[in-house]
Amino acid sequence: MTMTSQPLEGRHALVTGGARGIGLACARALLARGARVTLLGRDSAALEAAVRELGGTAPAAQMVQSVQADIADEASVRQAFAQAEAAFGPVQVLVNNAGQASSQKFERTDAALWQAMLAVNLTGTFHCMQAALPGMLAARWGRIINVASTAGLIGYAYVSAYCAAKHGVIGLTRSLALETAGKGVTVNAVCPGYTETNIVRGAVANIVDKTGMTADEARARLAERNPQGRLVQPEEVAETVAWLALPASASVNGQSIAVDGGEVMTG
Repeated sequence: MTMTSQPLEGRHALVTGGARGIGLACARALLARGARVTLLGRDSAALEAAVRELGGTAPAAQMVQSVQADIADEASVRQAFAQAEAAFGPVQVLVNNAGQASSQKFERTDAALWQAMLAVNLTGTFHCMQAALPGMLAARWGRIINVASTAGLIGYAYVSAYCAAKHGVIGLTRSLALETAGKGVTVNAVCPGYTETNIVRGAVANIVDKTGMTADEARARLAERNPQGRLVQPEEVAETVAWLALPASASVNGQSIAVDGGEVMTG
């Protein structure tokens, strides 16, 4: 087999929630491996800034673009995928990274919060998978990588709706992986532990507000869950995502890979 530093050359990768955090790191890792990358998100200004950061000047600027969509809205997703594919061709690598987390005691979790967590974290993933899959099946090649969470593997107190949604993502991953196993398409999940992202910064702020801890103390409390005693970095998650996207990873299918320093072994 011929090895190349650009194993995804000619492939079109779409990353949801691609303007910042894990999504932006994934986009950078995929670009480094030769893919053309579409960033999908809701914030047009953040998307434009991310494209400028990643693209720089030509020819790199011709390798990255952005489209705006609300992944919880099926019509919005379909329109965004059509726009992305008109420029870069069918999506061959889909990274479902967009997500939200809200903390609340179960007895105070109302239907609105429950539906909001399902809509973004689970239904949005479903919409994007449905939009990308036909093209992958037609080409008999595709990679779907769902950025789930350790919350999809174990339980966390006070985020029951988020945990339920992420467990759903794991189940969806495993089910579709079996359906597409003989069709050239792999479906996997990456499950980060507490990672240096906006979601964790929000969790830190929530802990500070409710406990009176300092921000540093709250960050340390979250880092304690990781046996390595630190927060995961977005680039570490992105490297795992990029590996799953490679042609050489064709035998990895239906897996939920924890990137957490060993947390789930102790959970």
